[in-house]
Amino acid sequence: MSPAAAAKIHWFARLEHRFHVWRERRARRRGRSVTVVPFPGYGGSGWVRVVGRVLIVPPSPASRRPERVGVRGWRSFASIPISFASVRVQIGGRSHDVVADRGGVIDTVLEADLEPGWQTFTISVEGQQPIEATAYIVADDTRFGVVCDVDDTVMVTALPRPFIAAWNSFVVNEHARTPVPGMAVLLDQLRRDHPGAPVIYLSTGAWNVAPTLRRFLSRHLFPAGAMLLTDWGPTHDRWFRSGREHKTTNLRRLAEQFPDMQWLLIGDDGQHDESIYAQFQQEHPSSVAGVAIRRLLPAEAVLAGGRTPGVPHQPGQTPWVSAQDGAGLRKKLSEVGIIDSPS
Repeated sequence: MSPAAAAKIHWFARLEHRFHVWRERRARRRGRSVTVVPFPGYGGSGWVRVVGRVLIVPPSPASRRPERVGVRGWRSFASIPISFASVRVQIGGRSHDVVADRGGVIDTVLEADLEPGWQTFTISVEGQQPIEATAYIVADDTRFGVVCDVDDTVMVTALPRPFIAAWNSFVVNEHARTPVPGMAVLLDQLRRDHPGAPVIYLSTGAWNVAPTLRRFLSRHLFPAGAMLLTDWGPTHDRWFRSGREHKTTNLRRLAEQFPDMQWLLIGDDGQHDESIYAQFQQEHPSSVAGVAIRRLLPAEAVLAGGRTPGVPHQPGQTPWVSAQDGAGLRKKLSEVGIIDSPS
């Protein structure tokens, strides 16, 4: 990086980078090695979006004490990201060398000819044993997909309230996290009614919690899907990344990557999902099959710091429904023809 480019980076980002470099050197002196933590990605005809993170992971007491179940949230944030690590991806019979970003995150699109459905490939770093990764490849004739928020949409977290967010992220055991009633059934029916439809979990949560989130979704029978999370750290020009920008950017990216697809956008009224989805609907009306908003219960709204004000959208163009749980959303979505009537 040139001195001029480095000078433009926010001072807190430079400080964070130095701190992580110090932690990395200290961990390596102790004999700890680097690994890759892959996250589920997605792709289309001739390409794959590969997502993961390069880390030095602290040893887990749970591995030495089999009787322990669950993981405290803070352990997810104790890993050490490896900045600008060189990573090798073996996919579709080809080898690609990519470089992680300053936070150790791998997020790149690679050429690969893979069959539709879930496919596997490997990622390796520094000569370590290759790690198996997965990606869902969307068939060319697929015309429907699902984008679903996580916090307070599939998992009750009350994320907007900073203290509650910290408690849920750093303290609460993963087995204590509560699924939103009926949401797993709703997403499962969407997959059954629209065979081949991709499910993409788009969240402002940190990449650190991706393994915990993946276990949560599996344990509560949510359909497997790609994960698009973010890094809570500082950016080049600000203290913290913008969750709204993260969601907006990824929605626009999906519209560009799958121009013939329509997406059902699922979120809640405790953050900015309604305004984000309304903006995306205005920008890409042909890419939106519908919007489903989960309304927070009164107690959840209090913990979350209230609900967002109602957001004007364009009625008549795409269905826009809301309910307090998955069962209510299933009923509303069946009324507008997006899913079959609940049995």
